[in-house]
Amino acid sequence: MQTSKARTEPSADGTGGDDAKALSRLAVRMSNFSERWFPEAFVFALIALVVVTVSALAIGASPATVTREFGDGFWDLIPFTMQMAFVAIGGYVVATAPVASRLIVRVASLPRTGPGAVALVATASTVSSLFNWGFSLIFAGLLARQLARRDELDVDYRAAGAAAFMGMGSVWALGLSSSAAQLQANPDSIPSGLMPITGVIPFRDTIFLWQSILVAAILIVVVVTVAFFSAPRGGQVRRAQDLGVELDTPEEGLPPRSRPGEWLEYSPLLTVLVVALGVGWAVQTFADEDPIVAISGLNTYNLLFLMLGMLLHWRPRSFLNSVGKAVPATSGVLIQFPIYAAIAAVMTRATNASDNSVADYVTQAFTSLSSAVPFTLVVAVYSAVLGLFIPSGGGKWLIEAPYVMDAANELEAHLGWTVQVYNVAESLPNLINPFWMLPLLGILSLRARHLVGFTFLQLLFLAPLTLALLTGFSYTLGYTPPVVP
Repeated sequence: MQTSKARTEPSADGTGGDDAKALSRLAVRMSNFSERWFPEAFVFALIALVVVTVSALAIGASPATVTREFGDGFWDLIPFTMQMAFVAIGGYVVATAPVASRLIVRVASLPRTGPGAVALVATASTVSSLFNWGFSLIFAGLLARQLARRDELDVDYRAAGAAAFMGMGSVWALGLSSSAAQLQANPDSIPSGLMPITGVIPFRDTIFLWQSILVAAILIVVVVTVAFFSAPRGGQVRRAQDLGVELDTPEEGLPPRSRPGEWLEYSPLLTVLVVALGVGWAVQTFADEDPIVAISGLNTYNLLFLMLGMLLHWRPRSFLNSVGKAVPATSGVLIQFPIYAAIAAVMTRATNASDNSVADYVTQAFTSLSSAVPFTLVVAVYSAVLGLFIPSGGGKWLIEAPYVMDAANELEAHLGWTVQVYNVAESLPNLINPFWMLPLLGILSLRARHLVGFTFLQLLFLAPLTLALLTGFSYTLGYTPPVVP
């Protein structure tokens, strides 16, 4: 153990040796800094709440108004919170099914070097996030743990953990579980006041645009490349054991049935019947609606993933065991989403004597630039800045969409691309705001400070590239008025 420790600890200057690459040395320095100074995710949320509260008081909102909006807004996102929790649960259940576990073991056997393992995790995270961000976090996290069990690879556990988060920090909003795109494609989710402004925007005008697909491909290539070259090597490497993480052995099936009353828990009979109901519902839903619209509903998406997870686990007991393990990973979502709902309420509804809120002043500051700066760039920067304080693509979109999309109509910008710009740019702060890391951190048994040094390095590459791509492609799209059913 002593030999391994001496080999993997960084040197005193943080460079780790002459063989380390420049990008790797920079990643290690940033990781060392974040481990020392970066707060816990819950503390980060509380700091954001204090900053927004002080800002509201500074613009002239009364303390009574601020406290009222804090309490009134605290539970605003409960339905959305449950939907997001089920995205994580559904992703976990599918990722931990026996067939998925065997896939993880097989995939983890492919890399031959530590940096190659980190790049593989980044690839798995980004590609799978296009289908389901919850599945991406869990699958990539479990893959990172499995790779860390391979002593011969010398995998830096921090870098692998950060790579597992890169789907959520880069391209997830360009995929099927995109919150804003989901909301805009589902007529039942669009508030009545927003409908005349945006209309219904199907996936073909958001995530299935060729521009969206190309942006996703470019970002994935960059993420994987940076992950590979920034992965610590040699003496820089810190393995899971060096971080105090015990890598337990994956469970092998269910224990034998011990009493007659457990028969139905171990029998696939109920699973088959329930999944048949789900399949019947799905067939009717996709037959009655445009398939693109049908898959757009978050409730539909969650139900399909739960049914898939139940089918893959086959026996109710296996399914319940997986759900039980998934729930703790959602604890951060459940306790912190109300804090972010309160932040949104104070930021948007705590007004001064002129009936202006903090969000109004931020909006004015950015929209005032639209005469000199492309509208798409303004929207992207604005979304990224607000994303630091309100990391909720769908919840925040409900607040910001009325004036963002109204401006898009006035300037005749493509409405679907405006949704994409707003949502994709809002992903960038995820790389330094630890809120969405919470389910992954539960899987890895790490703290946010262990990952942020590596994710911040990715942000340095992704931020200018993402803004440039979103702005450049906006000139390839024309304006279509809102389609109101």
